[in-house]
Amino acid sequence: MTGSGLRQKVARLRQAYAPHEYRPLGGYLAAMGTYGAVTASLVGLVKATGRPVPERPAPADLVLLAIATHKLSRLLSKDAITSPLRAPFTRYDHPIGSGEVMEQVRDQGSPTRHAVGELLSCPFCLAVWVATGLTGGLVLAPRLTRLVATALTAVAASDFLQMGYAVAQQAAEGGHRKE
Repeated sequence: MTGSGLRQKVARLRQAYAPHEYRPLGGYLAAMGTYGAVTASLVGLVKATGRPVPERPAPADLVLLAIATHKLSRLLSKDAITSPLRAPFTRYDHPIGSGEVMEQVRDQGSPTRHAVGELLSCPFCLAVWVATGLTGGLVLAPRLTRLVATALTAVAASDFLQMGYAVAQQAAEGGHRKE
């Protein structure tokens, strides 16, 4: 098949997949390829270093990484302070409280830029990448990874305590705030 024939086939597939909406399938494919390459690199690094891979992660590590993944994913995808990392791929929309912002993906530019914008502005999407990195870190540098994950977990717990405090304070004030 020639290059132009393949491009036509891909264009037909894109049109059949989402006839009324722009979906950057090529960008998604690039993101998936990058994720696969990063994961393969982690596996190669583990093999090259001879690090033992646990048959089953300890339950405490699973809980620690789950909470740390949640917090780091939200920090990277929604925190106002990390918006410069997302700015090339997203556009500020509005604040959503607790130091977080809502952003929209930039539609101009390449399909890869669009796909990266979706990835960086979605904590659920980003969590796969973060969990993979933390899991690789748990094998390659377990002490450091546990330390970082512990700090992220403490911040996540603090977030929930801050929100609980705010709700309790509002309830104590009769449901409305004094200015």
